Amino acid sequence: MHLGKRVGLKALRLLHLNMAEVDRQLILENVGPVQAVLDAHDGIVNVMDTTDGIIMISLEGGCTGCSSTPMTAMQIYYALMKLDEVNDVVFVNGELPAYMRAFIDDKLKSEA
Repeated sequence: MHLGKRVGLKALRLLHLNMAEVDRQLILENVGPVQAVLDAHDGIVNVMDTTDGIIMISLEGGCTGCSSTPMTAMQIYYALMKLDEVNDVVFVNGELPAYMRAFIDDKLKSEA
């Protein structure tokens, strides 16, 4: 069963709820400044799992095949890694290249 919420043009799909997991709505509310871009381009943030603070995300809809998807993923990663509840963010379709992830990890360390 899928539980969904439509805000503007974006669809936010939550696959299944488990109270032991990080609150999926918290994740969706904190995707960062890219939310306006996602809304305008029918981008979908699919939160697949949040167990143990490891957030599994797939960018879908307008993000599929978009050349800006790695930058979108980078901004989402940066925003979510600032949350205390989040231990890691994994983009299941490989939307975030390793070099971009390393760049953000270094930036987060310097901000701490």
